[in-house]
Amino acid sequence: MLIELKDVCYTYGTGTVYEVSALDHINLQIGEGEFIGIIGHTGSGKSTLIQHFNGLLKPTSGQVLFEGKDIWEEDYDLRSLRTHVGLVFQYPENQLFETDVLKDVMFGPKNQGLSEEDCRARAHEALSQVGIPEDLYGASPFDLSGGQKRRVALAGVLAMDPEVLILDEPTAGLDPGGRDELLREIRFLRDKRGITVLLVTHSMEDVAQYAKRLLVIDNGKIAFDGAPKRVFSHYKELEKMGLAAPQITYIMHALKERGLDVDLRATTVEEAKRSILLALSQRASEGR
Repeated sequence: MLIELKDVCYTYGTGTVYEVSALDHINLQIGEGEFIGIIGHTGSGKSTLIQHFNGLLKPTSGQVLFEGKDIWEEDYDLRSLRTHVGLVFQYPENQLFETDVLKDVMFGPKNQGLSEEDCRARAHEALSQVGIPEDLYGASPFDLSGGQKRRVALAGVLAMDPEVLILDEPTAGLDPGGRDELLREIRFLRDKRGITVLLVTHSMEDVAQYAKRLLVIDNGKIAFDGAPKRVFSHYKELEKMGLAAPQITYIMHALKERGLDVDLRATTVEEAKRSILLALSQRASEGR
């Protein structure tokens, strides 16, 4: 197992009047090559959870293991861990700081001790993979568009060749076209590199389209853990948590209530299209 959390609890402001429990006895296993969506209302514990995966936060109690080793044991190399588990924060353009794009992306590999030549090769490959053209390599990252800044920040993490890529709301503030393009690139990278991807998002459509497994965090606990179709079948319970299912889920239930025999498990536009056309075809053949 790549990452494992055993009975992890985390409390902010321990021993003060501001003490707040953010994670409550979390048990979780994450395997190689998974694409996992993480959803939850604001303040549910999502961001606190993902910061435990690479040791940015230390659990108040419990264990966090990477490849079977407790990352908080004495002499564990947390710096090395953070090259294996890359975290791209919400609004990752705030992570940019170098004078040009290429230097910014080379920074991580340099900290890994790679040669200048290897750092440059890693940076070129990562920038190419996220769709940044070479004529921008010498540009200041601060002169780029919002979408380009996101891609450069992502390239900076990819250049370190991580085994796990954690993305905290990577599409926040992007238009629908930019959002879809970025998520398609992330899925392509996951398929090509075989890395594990953890996607934190408020978009139910995004997790329905891209994630193979979905974690729902509610009040510091894992409320649901399973395939998106199965999780979204509990849409009434999700609503009580301040969440929702993809719009397609509601459309399919409405059609079912009106007598059309559609597949209620459909969560994407393509799945809904196929199901609706099949149901209409069956209705026509029955002469209804």
